[in-house]
Amino acid sequence: MSTVTVSAFIEAQDADLWRLLTDLPARADWLSAVGAVEVLTGGGFGPGTSWRESRVRPDGGSEAEEFEVVEATAPRQVVLCSRGAGVDYRITWTLRTVERRRRGCTEVTVQQEAVPTRPYGRVLALILGGLAARAVEGALRRDLADLALAAGSARSAEAA
Repeated sequence: MSTVTVSAFIEAQDADLWRLLTDLPARADWLSAVGAVEVLTGGGFGPGTSWRESRVRPDGGSEAEEFEVVEATAPRQVVLCSRGAGVDYRITWTLRTVERRRRGCTEVTVQQEAVPTRPYGRVLALILGGLAARAVEGALRRDLADLALAAGSARSAEAA
């Protein structure tokens, strides 16, 4: 199993960030690596909610990934799972309010755990582990930067 964790301080209230993270149809509007989102379940956001999104790969191609909400505790934490070819992923977004001089600040931590489910997944993890971890870290940092930018844009729209 490999785990990659990144954090960022975002100048926004946790509830505002929660709204961005859980508004599935809008994900493609603020996540730069997401081209389209197809919600696969009805109802509100919570355990059992699933969707498919097309993500742009570093080589310029795209691939579809399906996600399912495993846990959701508003506005603190959401845990997702995604089944891959030979490996399952568990992605945890955690939001924690911190004291800062400005209006509101939230520490956002995103952690991705990759668990090989087939022998070839274990072999690939051994061979490409470090390279894959760096690629995942870059993708998670980009997602956090996109979230911060979207939170700033939403705050600017509210002020107008």
